[in-house]
Amino acid sequence: MSTIDRSRNLLQTVRTGTQNAVEKTAQTVSPIANTVSGSASKAGQFVDGFESKGTSKAKGLLGGIFGGSKPDKVFDGQLVGAGGKTFPPGTPLSQIPGVTPRNNPNPTQTFVYVNGISNTKDDQFNSMQQIADRTGAKVVGVHNATEGMIADLAQCVKDKLDKGSNPAVDTLADTVYSELKAGRSVHLFAHSQGALVTSRALNDVANRLRIEDGMSKADVEKALGKVDVETFGGAAAHFPDGPKYVHYVNNKDIVPTWFGQGNGKGVDEWARNGGKGAVVHRFDYGSGINGTHSLNDAYLSHRVPFDQARAGKFE
Repeated sequence: MSTIDRSRNLLQTVRTGTQNAVEKTAQTVSPIANTVSGSASKAGQFVDGFESKGTSKAKGLLGGIFGGSKPDKVFDGQLVGAGGKTFPPGTPLSQIPGVTPRNNPNPTQTFVYVNGISNTKDDQFNSMQQIADRTGAKVVGVHNATEGMIADLAQCVKDKLDKGSNPAVDTLADTVYSELKAGRSVHLFAHSQGALVTSRALNDVANRLRIEDGMSKADVEKALGKVDVETFGGAAAHFPDGPKYVHYVNNKDIVPTWFGQGNGKGVDEWARNGGKGAVVHRFDYGSGINGTHSLNDAYLSHRVPFDQARAGKFE
């Protein structure tokens, strides 16, 4: 057996073992999510018996963590524009009034932003304004709805395995495919789970170009070359070749270092793939999950213009 064959067998063994482990995690998380959601519901019924100002706050907290109520679900996979207004999937980007910088109502660039877990549609809209103000670009959102922390984490596991449906994945894939077929480039922004959504959507686009349009692997990569991607604290370890990538990783943030592009020092770094020619910018910032994973404070403060980042110039 050649060295290459042995390496391939080793890679397959590790990937298979990893997938089995993650699948077991998915099986474990799902019943836990159901059990905890039931507990949250019962807790909600319990506090309903008391007439106090703390009741609604307690129910809100339980719902936010366990998914007791899911008002954000109606926006799952919707496109988000100016004022937080939503548009149905399939709406052309040109027909969506995006969020613009406060000091420039007519930007020349448009970014498509996918949010991470535990973000409501209004939370995403606030992030879109921050992105627009910091970058000078117009921003249109693809909303990745929240159903509570436990349910969101369970969905992350499924996204890792490319299993189950995710409306945000479908909307992003359709948007990218439509823009490419129209001869237009696309610039994607993704935070946290949004990177998983982006990775999965780009794989769907690649498969669609290959199967529906009959493109060769080389032609698919060339077509995807019109897609620019920036991820911030991303939870995705693998991306398809073709797009131009810049991945921002805070070494103190466990989301990208454990589940995404890693810290560059782990024994499993060889198994991570940010996409051919990807630039990974690692830095140290903040403390605590909020201080290290915040899109605005931890990540956008370290972002530089895309072409500059692709050249590796972050100072």
